[in-house]
Amino acid sequence: MAKCKKSFKRFDQINVIPFIDIMLVLLVMVLTTATFIKQGVIPVDLPEAKATQKEETKKEVTVYVNAKGEMFFEKEKVNLTQLEQKLSGVSKKQTVVLRSDKESKFQDFVSVMDILKRLGHEQLYIVTKE
Repeated sequence: MAKCKKSFKRFDQINVIPFIDIMLVLLVMVLTTATFIKQGVIPVDLPEAKATQKEETKKEVTVYVNAKGEMFFEKEKVNLTQLEQKLSGVSKKQTVVLRSDKESKFQDFVSVMDILKRLGHEQLYIVTKE
């Protein structure tokens, strides 16, 4: 009979590749959850209060910039100063929709964005065509 010699391989190192894979999956899960919390997508059951007033506010306001560089706030023609005054009266929770003509100057777009940033508006949509 022939003798079989068994060879054993000694493991002196730890394989960290599966550990890195698990950590990347956990990182993606944490970042995804943090994004949902910031946007308010996760449903929560809010407490009730008896002394509340229901505010009738529009969900969004629209700012237009046409090809001539004219600005409109909700279909009312305004200049930059008037636009800033009107946007300062808008709640930070309301969405601002920016509709800028593709032929308008980039500076007009930047001016509107500067006003929105200065006033602290973070709920912003920029409308484009597909």
